[in-house]
Amino acid sequence: MTLEVVYFAWVRERIGLPRETVETDAATVADLVAELRAREDRYDLAFSDVSVVRVALDQVLSDFDASLKGVREVAFFPPMTGG
Repeated sequence: MTLEVVYFAWVRERIGLPRETVETDAATVADLVAELRAREDRYDLAFSDVSVVRVALDQVLSDFDASLKGVREVAFFPPMTGG
């Protein structure tokens, strides 16, 4: 499947891209992250601690065990704080 993957804040800085189109066979977000980490060191660094990364599927907050079936966009970002 083809996914649009979007990166925000320090995730984008570590990977060096704001977004990219990814061809994947991943069934879940965790599977996608594993594929990305295996690509290059910059992805491995960005996703080395997924406990500090949040994910949204088609602009809805989700979990790393969520299915990618029917998803068009995956966004990764750090936790947000309010003030």
